[in-house]
Amino acid sequence: MDLGAARSVSRLVLKLPSASAWQTRTQTLSVLGSTDGSAYPTVKGSAGYTFDPATGNTVIITFAATSQRYLRLTFTGNTGWPAGQLGEFEVYSA
Repeated sequence: MDLGAARSVSRLVLKLPSASAWQTRTQTLSVLGSTDGSAYPTVKGSAGYTFDPATGNTVIITFAATSQRYLRLTFTGNTGWPAGQLGEFEVYSA
């Protein structure tokens, strides 16, 4: 995701489609960031996040405030499908 300019960020909200269409699943992912689009160091290390229809299939990831222009998610596991899945990717400032 290109934020257009380096901005202070500290929270992501990830969403899957509506609760009626998806079962509970845990996805393992990490958050990477870059100020120049060439090097992407880790902003938040790999962890499992549970997307549950009972809570709106929404996950909030927080991390120490950091200035980034580009953000990437790297999915390495998913208990519901053999690939990473995401409907919305929201970024919030510190």
